Amino acid sequence: MAYQALYRKYRPASFDDVVGQKHIVQTLKNAISKNRIAHAYLFCGPRGTGKTSIAKIFARTLNCTGENPPCMECENCRLSLSGTHPDIIEIDAASNNGVDEVRSLIDRVGYAPLEGKYKVYIIDEVHMMTSGAFNALLKTIEEPPAHVIFIFATTEPHKVLPTILSRCQRYDFSKVSHRDIQERLSYVCQQESVNADEEALSLVAELADGGMRDALSILDQCIAYEQDHLTIDDVREIYGVVQPEEIGNLVENLTPEKANDAIESLKVIENKGMDMKRFTADLISLYKDSLLQEMAAQTNLISEKRKQVIEKSFLPQPVDKRIQILNDLMNLYNKLAYSSNVMDYIETILLKNALWKPQTLVQTAPYPASKPMNLPRYEKQPPVQNPSEQKSDGKIQSNPQTINIVKNEKKPDLAKQFWNMNVSRETSEKAENHQSEFRFSEDFLLSLLVGATKAEKTSDLDHMKNGGKYLTDLEFAKFAKSMSGARIAASGSNYILLGVQSVLVKDNINGLEQSLGYESFTNQLLGKPKKVFAITMDEVANLFSAYKKRSAAQTLPSAAMIEVLLPSTTEEIPVEEQLKKRFENLTIQDD
Repeated sequence: MAYQALYRKYRPASFDDVVGQKHIVQTLKNAISKNRIAHAYLFCGPRGTGKTSIAKIFARTLNCTGENPPCMECENCRLSLSGTHPDIIEIDAASNNGVDEVRSLIDRVGYAPLEGKYKVYIIDEVHMMTSGAFNALLKTIEEPPAHVIFIFATTEPHKVLPTILSRCQRYDFSKVSHRDIQERLSYVCQQESVNADEEALSLVAELADGGMRDALSILDQCIAYEQDHLTIDDVREIYGVVQPEEIGNLVENLTPEKANDAIESLKVIENKGMDMKRFTADLISLYKDSLLQEMAAQTNLISEKRKQVIEKSFLPQPVDKRIQILNDLMNLYNKLAYSSNVMDYIETILLKNALWKPQTLVQTAPYPASKPMNLPRYEKQPPVQNPSEQKSDGKIQSNPQTINIVKNEKKPDLAKQFWNMNVSRETSEKAENHQSEFRFSEDFLLSLLVGATKAEKTSDLDHMKNGGKYLTDLEFAKFAKSMSGARIAASGSNYILLGVQSVLVKDNINGLEQSLGYESFTNQLLGKPKKVFAITMDEVANLFSAYKKRSAAQTLPSAAMIEVLLPSTTEEIPVEEQLKKRFENLTIQDD
């Protein structure tokens, strides 16, 4: 007898043999036992998930005359198993998709079954039928003879006419789970007397991507390659899957000094004929597992072999770097299907991340000491031990800063300079990674704490209790609303540092300060104009922790020098008056 492929040899013959799809199997079993048989079914789902197999089992069970259908012993079951049952008709819609073929089918529908109780038409790839063929079949599907059942199978249900879909019971097949596929493969290996490692079967199940038929086809090829003992290395060699150790060695070289070694390792992998899209998927999987192992070192979701590779090559890298690479690789993976040169894309991503640097907080001081931006100069003050208290015993003293109020000046120019100096705008990253648009340097925030006093904080807290009355004020409502719920972390003579609960609130407050400024509102609320800076509560905790360490090490920066601009409240001089002052003999006449 000629050799029979594994996916044909081990095709399920009864509902009990089906791998996965338990919800569909149980529903069909109940329909048969309660005699609630519909006249038309639509089986849809990914390839190799059992649509046609279950359709045949369902038809076999309906026509079985034994006690426990399908009994596999009665004449109907034997004919069905051999594929010669006259009442179970399989039609390939890909080659019989025209109106003439459908009309021929309709002519045969009226004939009574020859052997069984029902005449079952299994139409595979039904989405390939033309609109004319669907319309010709429409009336027959809606009111077929009592002895006729239609079972349509398709991988693309969206291409089936809605009028057909509405007349069928729809069953959505899902991908078979990795565990179910691996257990089935293990059973097949036992039946075939093949010695296969569990890791090899696991990789085969992974390559199958939820398709049982694909898994059996892959296993069939692997057995043909290595009949004695199937190992994971054999599967990798056949299907071009890179070893985790090779990926780990490449990842270790993702530094500016070893970037050339990383690219050479990539070239070696390519020269072996490995599938680079599969390599990218494996790299994503390892980076993902490294994050999981970082959070749950005792997890059972990662094999011991992968854990060893991750601990050696991935965990030494900062978490931020791994997250960035993971994002880049996932974006790249979606482009590989239509990219003309896969290697260029992968090399670019690897080189980009080899040059990765920690995300620093812009600069180490609020502004360069050599270029004070025309801001008023203040005396450098010694670091204090408590960021919110000012002692009067003379041991630790922080001199109050002088507020420089400039009237009749336009704020936006200086405000723009100030924010560009101290804040990093990353709007594009916010859209993808939900990161804050505003990032202050650590030294700048520490300088705010150094210049803060307990007296200012107490005074500001008392005044902020009256902030609710501005929520209905047309001029100040948006400022009052933005600060509601915020907590004062520190107060200086001309600024306050707020702690807020979320990045969105932080960005809202800092955005308002940058574009409009809080000076007019704080002048009303607090009795003096102040700039407002906002950070999250987590950042507040980290900042106070850094303050204690820097204070102990005597490395705190000088107190912040903040210039406050109070927008002019006087009416603007009309253009005509300005022109008259500039040109003494000018006469303006109305048209």
